[in-house]
Amino acid sequence: MIIAAAQFLPVPGDIEANAARMAGLITEAAGRGAGLVVFPELALTHYDLDLIAADPRRMTVTEDDARLAPVREACRATGAAAVVNAAGRATGDGSRPAISSFVLGPDGALVTRYDKIHLFGDENAVFAPGVTEGRFTLGGIRFALATCFDNSFPEVPARAAADGCRVYLASSFHDATERVARYAQQARDHGLHVLLANGMGTGGSASGCGLSGAWLPSGERVAAAAEWTGTVPGDGAELVLTDVRDRITLMADPAVAAITVKECGEPLVDVRTAAPALLVAEDRHDAQGAFAFLREGVLQRLLAAQESLPDGLRLRFVEGYRPPGLQRRYFEEYTDELRATHPHWDAARLHQAASRYVSPPGIAPHSAGGAVDLTLVTAEGEAVDMGTPVNASPEESDGACYTAAPDLTPAARAHRRVLNAALTAAGLVNYPTEWWHWSYGDRYWALATGAEHALYGPKERDGR
Repeated sequence: MIIAAAQFLPVPGDIEANAARMAGLITEAAGRGAGLVVFPELALTHYDLDLIAADPRRMTVTEDDARLAPVREACRATGAAAVVNAAGRATGDGSRPAISSFVLGPDGALVTRYDKIHLFGDENAVFAPGVTEGRFTLGGIRFALATCFDNSFPEVPARAAADGCRVYLASSFHDATERVARYAQQARDHGLHVLLANGMGTGGSASGCGLSGAWLPSGERVAAAAEWTGTVPGDGAELVLTDVRDRITLMADPAVAAITVKECGEPLVDVRTAAPALLVAEDRHDAQGAFAFLREGVLQRLLAAQESLPDGLRLRFVEGYRPPGLQRRYFEEYTDELRATHPHWDAARLHQAASRYVSPPGIAPHSAGGAVDLTLVTAEGEAVDMGTPVNASPEESDGACYTAAPDLTPAARAHRRVLNAALTAAGLVNYPTEWWHWSYGDRYWALATGAEHALYGPKERDGR
């Protein structure tokens, strides 16, 4: 996944204009391959505390505020998520607003809201502090949210790392290069990939210096926007992009194996007879026809997803259930291929690398009957551009098999977006290293959705 920080000079107090500008930047970033765009602190109004305090009703928003419609629509149109920082209207009995990060998903719906916990100086007279951490998962990556002064407290990124977050997103309004430079140490100390969206311009008594950027877990800065030093042409908008695909939670991650399975006993059904409306790939065969079986609940969700597709498109089922013995063979064979190509890799690295493409046997979603490999085709069954064939490995596709891979053709990106929207709405989750692999009820699904336990464990066709 590519993620982006967007810095621009907002129009003070003009939420409609700033939301429209954000929508344009989301569209631009998505066109460059970004799946997530992060905006600076209070970018929806500009960082001007007096302005917000003078008219808190008009200067605050909720996640469903009509003025955010352009942002929501840009997310839906591009399939990109966005982190919009604004004065968030008080929830519950609170009388003061919060400095809020609204995370809008690729469907434009709210994923989570994080309210800044550590307020700075005059912010305390206008806002109420938040009380809960900001966390969300997107594209197989666990993200942490923080806002400006939060980042002055080492325990904030430390808790993020302890919670399993791999990428740390900071929406800020720093006034000096020295403050921006601290993110390198933060990344290095906690092993986090850090993305900073920093504001620019002068708001009341504060100034933002720009310099949005990205840092690797090593502390190396890999992207930087310009410094704001005064008047700039237009709104000085600039995007900073960074690739975080190596932060994806892989099947080999101990967090996946740690998920408890409470087997629900749902049967495996043959999609060829149970769902004639579902097109099954003609070139798939095995002696027992195991590939065509799925858990009943997964199949029902596939049929719902197919119903939601645009006219002229349908799903093509490629593979579902995979017996545990076959899964083990596939995993060992791919591991052997990697070992031959990389003889210097140790066993742990080989195991992790192999899990990008084939799941370790003990936790494999296919062997639980909860996973399906599929693609889009036309109503007549003709293939459409998806960027790679189904089952293209990372090596042979040069990484284009990753769901959010950059440099796809516009048609492939659009088709993946359609597939993602339909299957996500039906309750399935994607394995982000394989655009064709979707699952429900398995351990990876439970980890990605926050479910208390998995519904399906490894299963033999005879019920064992």
